[in-house]
Amino acid sequence: MFLDDLKKVFRNKKVLILGLGLHGGGVGAASFFAKAGAKVLVADLKSRKELASSLAALRRYESISYVLGRHRRKDIVAADLIIKNPGVPDNSPWLVLARVNKIPVASDIEFFFSYCPAKIIGVTGTKGKSTTASLLAEFLRAGTKKRVWLAGNIRKSVFEILPQIRSDDHVVLELSSFQLDSLANSRMSPHIAVITNIFPDHLNRYKSFKHYAGSKMNIFRYQKKKDLIFIPRGDVFLEKITRGAVSRRVPVDVEKALRPYSSIIGKRFFSHQIPSVALAVAVSRRFGVSELIIRKVLGRFRQLPGRLERVRVLSGVTFVNDTTATNPGSATAALRVLRERNGGGIVLIAGGSDKKLPVKDFAIAICKFAKAVVFLPGEATQKMNLEIRNPVYAKATAGKQKSKIIVREAKTMKEAVAKAYALAEKRDTVLLSPGAASFGLFRNEFDRGDQFVKAVMRLAPKK
Repeated sequence: MFLDDLKKVFRNKKVLILGLGLHGGGVGAASFFAKAGAKVLVADLKSRKELASSLAALRRYESISYVLGRHRRKDIVAADLIIKNPGVPDNSPWLVLARVNKIPVASDIEFFFSYCPAKIIGVTGTKGKSTTASLLAEFLRAGTKKRVWLAGNIRKSVFEILPQIRSDDHVVLELSSFQLDSLANSRMSPHIAVITNIFPDHLNRYKSFKHYAGSKMNIFRYQKKKDLIFIPRGDVFLEKITRGAVSRRVPVDVEKALRPYSSIIGKRFFSHQIPSVALAVAVSRRFGVSELIIRKVLGRFRQLPGRLERVRVLSGVTFVNDTTATNPGSATAALRVLRERNGGGIVLIAGGSDKKLPVKDFAIAICKFAKAVVFLPGEATQKMNLEIRNPVYAKATAGKQKSKIIVREAKTMKEAVAKAYALAEKRDTVLLSPGAASFGLFRNEFDRGDQFVKAVMRLAPKK
């Protein structure tokens, strides 16, 4: 019924999808408006080859046309509506041109918030938001009698679920800082906001950490008095920035929230994931999910792909895919928790495109927790390599090993995996935790992880 109503609004309207992308959002938007009877034009600066997987997903829609490798002024001014990819910054000259010509511009998230008939639970954070959102959706599915939808930055387009949502459903959205920026344009926030943590990231997009944190704050900035914000109790920064919120803040005591499930938590989750689990538990309890249901869901939970995901054990060497660690802080946490849990050494695969983030602490962690590192190409790699070779860090390795950390470089993921495997011994772990973006060498961080898995699965046992 919802789609039928939209057909009355958008039939024969010219809808421009500005940025198709590779995460599914652009595909979902193009498909949605094609079904609604609109004349859809997809424009992206990437080439047809780079966008092959997304274009294949839209092959069945004959009504969609494409302009690839460039943007054109005439496409902007001719549109009745522009749906922009979250990766397109608000100060893009193409969006400025649209505003000058009074062309309506919205992101997929803005459109979704405007038309979604159900209340929305939004989850954000620098790290841990996918685990929180996924767990929360599972708790609600198992513990309530209502339908539950999970979408957003978790590689599930909101346009895929929008036509099916009813007013009494539960909607859980993972929201990135870019998506929250677009919501701020329409002064919208979810009814329930969940924030896992905030530390520096995406400084290649934001002027400073203050600006980045300000984007995250949009998740509660436009809430109403009866709305809720869930944060981990004791997170000084989150407590500070939420202090003046209009909505009601709910600090979650992590230890208390997880006490009934202590026998499960240590087996299923890493230490840095504990606050995320506690937040998901606390929100689900607010919706009436029982302890028994929560215990069952926790007991069957598996790590999400690309997040400290165990891929294979070969000749006593464990391979772990943590490709979503796209900033130094996340990669540092991965090194620490694997060192705590595993008895052997760590051979790290790291590096990539620079996000203008400090790498000093990551370099110290590499020297302290890893026996060797294989670097992928990129500007961030250059910074990391310089820091690791700093004589000051010799203290970090004192007593751990007789020689300095082994450093290798690789041009491809296949080469990086081969070199890491050669350096690894029985009981060691080969960890892909880049601490950098994937641009240049890979389509995105998930393509990077997929290539890691593919290379690992092709390895032969050591003789």
